[in-house]
Amino acid sequence: MSQPVPLVVIGAGSIGQRHIDVAQSSAAVDLVAVVEPHDATRDRLALQGLPVVADLEDVPSQTRAAIIATPTPDHAPTAMRCFDKGWAVLVEKPTAHTVDAAHTLITAAAQKGLPFYTGHHRRCHPFTILAREMLADLGDLVGLQAFWSLRKHTAYFDAEWRRQPGAGPLMTNLSHEIDLLRFLVGDIIEVTTLLSSARRKLAIEDTAALALRFANGALGSVLMSDAGASPWSFESGSYENPAIAGSGEDYLRVTGTDGALAFPSLTRWGRSDDSEIEWSKPLHRHPPVALPRIDPIADQLTRFAHVVKGGEDDVLCTGVDGAKALQLTLAAALSGRTGQPVRASDVPGDFTGI
Repeated sequence: MSQPVPLVVIGAGSIGQRHIDVAQSSAAVDLVAVVEPHDATRDRLALQGLPVVADLEDVPSQTRAAIIATPTPDHAPTAMRCFDKGWAVLVEKPTAHTVDAAHTLITAAAQKGLPFYTGHHRRCHPFTILAREMLADLGDLVGLQAFWSLRKHTAYFDAEWRRQPGAGPLMTNLSHEIDLLRFLVGDIIEVTTLLSSARRKLAIEDTAALALRFANGALGSVLMSDAGASPWSFESGSYENPAIAGSGEDYLRVTGTDGALAFPSLTRWGRSDDSEIEWSKPLHRHPPVALPRIDPIADQLTRFAHVVKGGEDDVLCTGVDGAKALQLTLAAALSGRTGQPVRASDVPGDFTGI
């Protein structure tokens, strides 16, 4: 059996803690350090027996890889310090706070020959991987509709920062959906956004409606809301997050010239005979596909460790793909501000979405 990869987790907030827990139980990595600058959090981690330090300079020299789970503005400078130490990096989404910063990281990693990934872990679910394969049975893709609506509890907004620009569902939740759609359907080249704050009446949007144009000619619509109560979201449909009530309901539907697919159940509709598919003939419904549930964070870590040791993986979100998800999220924010369609390539490099 190969040796585990010496790993450091940087940042011990809620997301960082998930990475710590997974790393502790993984045979693929050896958690040699947790970097946490806050004294109280560091003391708590130390009481748990974790190898915690205050700064990157105190991380053991045998470290080969890092997971960055710091606040977004710190992603780029922290990743650069990791690259300077010769470490492979997996940074939580978003890749950086601007497109320019993300591209700087991509260039630095390439120049040093270091693996660089963004933590869009939804790709790692077995049903996501299979869905990408099943979409080939739909012929030429025509369009899709995604509906993400989870009503956040009132106390969620007690924290001041959650009522400030940049804290709405557009900048908080959309990048997950963008990366997933790019992974399944292909690149997105243009986005148009409508925003509303009519229900919570805060300075931030509570609902966003997006129209997407894909490079392959398909069109898509996405509704994002943290004010509307519904059973439709990735989290509730997949039972991924124990903090969000599960429903098992599909929240994404994709249609092509030869059929349709509902996600995440993977219920598929296709031709019922060898004749032409057209509207007078019923489609044959293939039942949902039963697949094992996994912890996608754990699977992502195993894949990351494999790549650090020289392996290959076509599921993990590369730094390049992470930068594209960021760029499209910012394009959506810019469109919401201007009321005009925005092409991904037109997003200013220093735009933060605020």
